[in-house]
Amino acid sequence: MQPKTGEFVKIAALKSPQELRDRIAALGYKLPVDDQPLSAAEGSPLAEPFEVAGFRIGNRWCIHPMEGWDGTADGQPSQHTIRRWEHFGASGAKLIWGGEAFAVRRDGRANPNQLYYRPENKEAMRHLLARLREVHRECFGERATDDLFVGLQLTHSGRFCRPNRKDRAEPRIVYHHPVLDEKFGIDPRDDSVILRDEEIPQLVDAYVEAARMARDVGFQFVDIKACHGYLGHEFLSAFERPGPYGGDLPGRSRFLREVIRAVRSECPELVIGVRLSVFDFPPFRPDPSRAEPGKLGPGIPHEYPVPYPGFGCNRWNPLEIDLSEPIRLLKELHEACGVAMVNLTAGSPYYNPHIQRPALYPPSDGYQPPEDPLLGCLRQIAVVRQIKQALPRLPVVGTAYTYFQEYLPHVAQAVVREGWTDFVGIGRLVLAYWELPGDVLAGKNLQTKRLCRTFSDCTTAPRNGLISGCYPLDPYYRALPENEILREIKSGLRGPRRQPETPSQSVTPSPGGP
Repeated sequence: MQPKTGEFVKIAALKSPQELRDRIAALGYKLPVDDQPLSAAEGSPLAEPFEVAGFRIGNRWCIHPMEGWDGTADGQPSQHTIRRWEHFGASGAKLIWGGEAFAVRRDGRANPNQLYYRPENKEAMRHLLARLREVHRECFGERATDDLFVGLQLTHSGRFCRPNRKDRAEPRIVYHHPVLDEKFGIDPRDDSVILRDEEIPQLVDAYVEAARMARDVGFQFVDIKACHGYLGHEFLSAFERPGPYGGDLPGRSRFLREVIRAVRSECPELVIGVRLSVFDFPPFRPDPSRAEPGKLGPGIPHEYPVPYPGFGCNRWNPLEIDLSEPIRLLKELHEACGVAMVNLTAGSPYYNPHIQRPALYPPSDGYQPPEDPLLGCLRQIAVVRQIKQALPRLPVVGTAYTYFQEYLPHVAQAVVREGWTDFVGIGRLVLAYWELPGDVLAGKNLQTKRLCRTFSDCTTAPRNGLISGCYPLDPYYRALPENEILREIKSGLRGPRRQPETPSQSVTPSPGGP
């Protein structure tokens, strides 16, 4: 029986690719879904190499960068971090996009355990990258790293800076936002938190210093992060900011372009990518009038003014996508600024997570999904297709595939074959089932018990001051003391953590081994 459009149907309840196609049609979308995934030996489109900036990337799987909450207080990898990067190497994906959100300086960290640049961290980062490559060779052969392309994502957290305590924000904003200021406790009269024009050259220099380190330790590219509400993304919506970094699109994109050009000038050996929130919506909040007992209410938009300061949306109706500016920007970044590839995402996990990473179960600070999560996936995939059609020579990584679960290989293979995207990116899925890309290309059956079911514990944990990982499915995290704390938080037996924490078993790696 065909489900109604308004019902949420679990992916695991769909018994065939045809049932998934029927469900997608009921939601008003079209999406290619193959009947059977192919192995590399059978000619899978996912196994085809792809050239970026003269480098041959061995297949079409990409591992997205994920913000780590498990480094040491001085910004070095802990053994949790090293283990996660080893899993990236074991995944079989040939494009490792950024590996980690790496803050270009200490005050730009989103949490006090995020990796960040300082000269003393250089050898630890060299070791981290070496372990990823070593594991990739162990799993796939001595020459396997010849077509492995690994980068580092460079970021400043802007509005969401928490460099010293997990329970205390120290924001640096581009402008006072009419909705986000109130939502995140920023006094709209306090201009001391606004990044001044005269501070920006020093920040650009910080990106260059971090890029030099990335080059010196062996990363092949850097990602200049411009997504998810962080500083690089917020500049793009600074319509009301006076001066050279606001107003029209050339002004709002000036910071991003200055960073890219400075890195290209100082580190010409590095390939440059950009992860961009190609559209954004206003923040959402739970609707208490529709909340079921023990649950958050479904998401509804906060009240917002018009014109709304959003990038990639209709400012007069900000729940409607408008790609005119994103396409203009991407064209300039590729053709004039030398950006070799882009990784397209949307929205922010802080204020509209159902837009950014669709899930059936919300994080603790979120809301119940206001729509079938499949819609969030289909929306992003359709937008990436539009970008690819508008800019066919720009290599593109697509996002929002984890929620397809059992049918991820069927969808990934089809969209690459049809040219909707060049690479299929996966993020949180890798925390639970990091070998999935390699298993698919080897023709193995999926380990369905390890598929991410979007429980959102990997978000709820760091929102409450714990390290991020897949607590439900990875025995490593289930065995940590943080798991019991997380269970108590979720059951309401314990409130959110209020004190800064040090990750358990945290270590500083030496060049010789973890």
